[in-house]
Amino acid sequence: MNSLTYLIGYFILVNIIGFALMGIDKRRARKNAFRIPEATLFSVAIIGGSLGAIIGMQLFRHKTAHLSFKIWMPVILLLQILVGVLLFIAPISIDFI
Repeated sequence: MNSLTYLIGYFILVNIIGFALMGIDKRRARKNAFRIPEATLFSVAIIGGSLGAIIGMQLFRHKTAHLSFKIWMPVILLLQILVGVLLFIAPISIDFI
């Protein structure tokens, strides 16, 4: 396996986690149970799970009224896409002596 395979696997996994956390937090909100901290939801988005979190927000209708989530989740996703495009256009190479 090459590093691209691992990277794709990582992004799939972290987006599944972001999606699931939105669903779990919505269920806990309905039951007045212990909630997942917003910092955790944003942290998962920042490490690559923003698309899964956004899909979870829409599907579960969770955090869609919160202005911070309505603004920052798409901004995080756009920044991640921008970084990905920039790395694709001008890849970083590390040469060891």
